[in-house]
Amino acid sequence: MDKLSKPQIICHIEKSVDYSLFDAKWIPCSAKFVVMGSRPRGTGIIQIYEVSSGELKLVKNIERSNQIKCGTFKASSLRDRYLATGDFKGKLNIYNLEDPSIPVYSVKAHTQIINAIDGIAGASIGYGAPELVTGSRDGSVKVWDPRQKNRPVAVMEPKEGESRRDCWSVGFGNSYNSEERVVAAGYDNGDVKMFDLKAMSLRWESNLKNGVCGLEFDRKDIPMNKLVATTLESKFYLFDLKTQHPKKGFAYLVEKAHKSTVWLVKHLPQNRELFATCGGGGTICLWKYNYPEKRKVTDADGIEQGIMGNISLLQNCTLSSQPISSLDWSPDKQGLAICTSFDQCLRVIITTKLNTY
Repeated sequence: MDKLSKPQIICHIEKSVDYSLFDAKWIPCSAKFVVMGSRPRGTGIIQIYEVSSGELKLVKNIERSNQIKCGTFKASSLRDRYLATGDFKGKLNIYNLEDPSIPVYSVKAHTQIINAIDGIAGASIGYGAPELVTGSRDGSVKVWDPRQKNRPVAVMEPKEGESRRDCWSVGFGNSYNSEERVVAAGYDNGDVKMFDLKAMSLRWESNLKNGVCGLEFDRKDIPMNKLVATTLESKFYLFDLKTQHPKKGFAYLVEKAHKSTVWLVKHLPQNRELFATCGGGGTICLWKYNYPEKRKVTDADGIEQGIMGNISLLQNCTLSSQPISSLDWSPDKQGLAICTSFDQCLRVIITTKLNTY
């Protein structure tokens, strides 16, 4: 009985395609999603699918000249639902999916591949400007406002002569009024940096000893609460961002999971204490964060420092024999998600019992 009382992760629809899949995102307020990737001949592809009566229907097929690595709807309004993508040649494009022949915005954002992209203040979430952040192999992290052509509003990169590390992951957070906003970035050498866009300065940095494949704030549009960073060699870190100690930084915990690289983390849009991590062995784990009784304590010098809670594993499930490269929870339907993996399969999954947490 205990087994059935836990959430179950069920593969609802599985579809194999003839190209490499890198990213997938639900189109807000719809039963459709987009998948992005690259064809064997080196061109990029965006496909739109609709879930209808238990099957997938291909709605649109969009070919691009460059392979596409990542995409987001997060900087676009619910009315427009424009898709922003980053490609292998370092271009940032924004498409109107109704007429995707010419991007509504296009900029040569980086000199090398854009590994990660995130958006904010679109979809009626978050305050302030609709912005995109891109992280690239060229070592730089850039923030873009699509209303401003050709130049970024902020650039975070090493000084002249310093070594450039491959940036693997980026995410917005702390956007709870029209002034505040931070960007977190994870790099291949294990660095995690948090940039304060209001002060235009580095707010905090740490090194996790292993390349940071994925990171995400539990919510973008609230005062910073938690950040999860996932790494190579099967660990992820959960930071409590409520209290920053001047010397010790943020309180955190480390969890070993997946027996392989933890590729990404995604928090449930309907409940920020639940999140999924996806591993190199094609596994997906569902976790719940449990808060401690007190979130902070005053140390001997009278300075506040954070206290960590703990996490419990609710469910784990192997979906594929290959790494899961992307996962996106539906913002509209709790427990519905789309994921892609390197076995050239896209899967619609359903997770049950999430409303009991």
